[in-house]
Amino acid sequence: MSPVTTALTLDDAACWQAVLARDAAFDGLFVYAVRTTGVFCRPSCPSRRPRRSSVLFFTTGAAAVDRGYRACKRCQVAPGTAAVAAARCASAYIARHVAEPLVLETLAKHVGLSRSHLQRVFTRTIGISPRAYHEALRARRFRNTLRRGSSVASAIYETGYGSVSRVYERKPTGEGVTPAAYRRGSPGIAVNYTIVECPLGRLLVAGTEKGVCAVKLGDRDQLLEAELLHEYPAATLVRGTPELEHAVSRILAHLDGTPHLDLPLDVRGTAFQWQVWQHLQSIPWGETRTYGEVARAIGRPSAVRAVAQACATNRVCLVVPCHRVIGADGRLTGFRWGIDRKRALLDREKRRG
Repeated sequence: MSPVTTALTLDDAACWQAVLARDAAFDGLFVYAVRTTGVFCRPSCPSRRPRRSSVLFFTTGAAAVDRGYRACKRCQVAPGTAAVAAARCASAYIARHVAEPLVLETLAKHVGLSRSHLQRVFTRTIGISPRAYHEALRARRFRNTLRRGSSVASAIYETGYGSVSRVYERKPTGEGVTPAAYRRGSPGIAVNYTIVECPLGRLLVAGTEKGVCAVKLGDRDQLLEAELLHEYPAATLVRGTPELEHAVSRILAHLDGTPHLDLPLDVRGTAFQWQVWQHLQSIPWGETRTYGEVARAIGRPSAVRAVAQACATNRVCLVVPCHRVIGADGRLTGFRWGIDRKRALLDREKRRG
């Protein structure tokens, strides 16, 4: 397993070999982001190869954007057609005008394509529609503005939401988290956590007084703790409290073959993410679904990539069994805690189903 904590772990070894070989056959399957530059690239990018320890892998550019990375101007334009270059131009235009309403006709005219052509090319190149890309950038700017200490009113003005009601409608800080609470970094919240050994390595379980807020798998305690601290920068983190004993015992029993796992949760997420997560909890033990099947089941058949991103942002693995979602071709792609662990989980469930 790679020692790097990633937002979405694919088959790390294969992805890294594709980057080293600048293999264009992998373009569109994943992107890699470089921590030191803040840029994400296609596998075939001709730029200087980064250090492995600085690299994160994401299934889509949208997922990289959501984590604060920007697209590489060199590889996103050079290997493609004029239409792909136009899509990159459109994404740059959206970034410059993120606080303004997105008018597709204006955007299409700016890049020299028809509205429908731009929509197709942009979605194929970036991974999400122009409107979804605009909304992701605006939400990220809103969160960053709050983190810098600006008032909620100033953040609303600077990012173009226009009103408090629009912010509560769009939920840029996540489901159930007010902008004011996000601005404070969850101060005063006590997050208890523990890390124990399990059949898949190290298991971190964290919770608040409302419920479990994180379940993570990894190889090193320090990385698991660092990720939890990043998610709750101003909370009081307490390790080794007895409050989590019940949740830990239930999760360990689940790994040992107890199918049912139902714990109270306190997890931030958008309405769409919660729709996906709740459906994942309904997938029976020992069975799998494709991303497309999940999208159709929740009534959003065209939102396959968005479903994949919701799986990637799941903070409570096992309780929300995102490992039961696979690629349309049966490949085990897109598991935040590693493909080897995903395979092991599915194998254990099949053997004990």
